[in-house]
Amino acid sequence: MIPTPDLSHLSRDDYDQVYEPAEDTFLLLDALEEDAESLKRSKPTICLEIGSGSGCVTSFIGNILGPSVLYICTDINPHACQCSRWTGKQNKVDIHVVNGSLATPFKHRLARKIDIIVFNPPYVPTSEEEASGAQSSQDIDGAWAGGRDGMQITNTLLNCIEKLLSPCGRFYLVALKQNDVPGIIRRMHEAYCLKGEVVHQRRAGREHLFVIRFAREQ
Repeated sequence: MIPTPDLSHLSRDDYDQVYEPAEDTFLLLDALEEDAESLKRSKPTICLEIGSGSGCVTSFIGNILGPSVLYICTDINPHACQCSRWTGKQNKVDIHVVNGSLATPFKHRLARKIDIIVFNPPYVPTSEEEASGAQSSQDIDGAWAGGRDGMQITNTLLNCIEKLLSPCGRFYLVALKQNDVPGIIRRMHEAYCLKGEVVHQRRAGREHLFVIRFAREQ
């Protein structure tokens, strides 16, 4: 079993500003652990986590794949960027963090070069105004407010994924049942020829969470 990254350096004050790892985080870690051997065999060179928050997920991937991979994170929340750097250092993973929205800083420079993309998005259905305001405020609300159907932020990224993934790349997405998981999979296949499948799911209280893995059709 791959250990959960050490987060003992983060305080309650940090979690007042940054999303604290919860059931959705641990579901994603479980999915990545199940894919650990195949991820190693694919010999990735670039890993991008979007909305890294505490830095837990990228540190976990770093413990699977080791130092040969370039680990990049983005987050709109400046404090989350700092926490991700701290967590990487705490767990001996060299994480390069960019304060920015989604994959915008890399959509041209790293087009079709990213081997692993991970996104645990703001998936809670809210008003579109609340989601837009949360993104603009660049604080912890941006970690959960997802707009109409919880897909407002996710849809923006989905339109960019095909242009970012390397030929053998994988994209891991966390979704809520209300986000219409079959619809997401169908749309990505019809629009971009990316094959998606649910690789892990779990009920957490009233939420039914999924991890969807996408890859190019071979």
